[in-house]
Amino acid sequence: MSIPRAKSQTRRKQPAYALIKSALAKHIRAGDVPPGTVLSESAIATLFGSSRSPVRQAFEQLEHIGLVRRFDGRGVIAGKRKADPRRVPITPEMFGLTDGPVDAVRSDAWDTLYYKLEREIIYRSLFGRFRVSELALARHFRVGRTVARNLLLRAQAIGILEKGAKAHWYVVPLDEDRLRDIFEVRATLEPLLLKSATATIPAALLDRMAERLREGIQHRDRVGVGELDEIEGDLHIRCLGYGANREMIEALKRTHCAFVIGKHIQVALTAPQIDSFMDEHLVIIEALRARDGDAAAAILRRHIEWSHSKVAGWIAEFRAINVISRVPYMA
Repeated sequence: MSIPRAKSQTRRKQPAYALIKSALAKHIRAGDVPPGTVLSESAIATLFGSSRSPVRQAFEQLEHIGLVRRFDGRGVIAGKRKADPRRVPITPEMFGLTDGPVDAVRSDAWDTLYYKLEREIIYRSLFGRFRVSELALARHFRVGRTVARNLLLRAQAIGILEKGAKAHWYVVPLDEDRLRDIFEVRATLEPLLLKSATATIPAALLDRMAERLREGIQHRDRVGVGELDEIEGDLHIRCLGYGANREMIEALKRTHCAFVIGKHIQVALTAPQIDSFMDEHLVIIEALRARDGDAAAAILRRHIEWSHSKVAGWIAEFRAINVISRVPYMA
């Protein structure tokens, strides 16, 4: 059964991975996908018109609820039963896509808008405090107020926006003191959390993270912003999420802006460097795979301290060569 276009437009507000997960879950449960069918990231990405990153996230969530399982090959096996892997053609009919890819997944529209907003916020945070108009943002991006608000909430969640008096949105200024404080919190808490998480992070998850890093290193010139976010999140969010101290995890959420600052500033520099963070992450993930918590924590601390030095240098260079232009939704 095909997805009606009107319904497709309603679903565009969902993240791409959530829409893919929902479609896969529905049709696996209904038996439209035969048990044992091998689903590869590339095949599903092509079918849904998406990148591989949201497909990978969808697979991980489906595995968590038992609708797919891993095996000694690429991809996942559909179905709860222990059926042998079956490499059969993956067709649009299996997932109700006879009208073509779902618009939201094909374009990843909201992610694209968010990264544009995030970039403009980061750039202005280096020059002071700016007010952001939700209504003007909606008009500029030609979206509804609900979508604009969700974009702003996403920026607030990583600490680059805040709400002030009368519910107005403001860019959080990023000066040298705040940058130092952010990295000091990270260098103190993240190694402790990672050490406590070492024994509980599933081996299969670490294996997939290592594979993702090797793939990213091999094709680093083609890795998109969304995939870089996911790779950063593997170590600094998902691995740390297995840590024993929940208060530390909550405290670290305000420091997540550090993951995106350098990424956007490098793009703006006249001669951007290729950041080596994926290589550094891989060394840490390999220590975790060996269940060496002390080594993983020590390497992570050095990685954070070195990251602080790099980001501070990029910011200084950015300020020296850039003048911020006006955007209609910031004042």
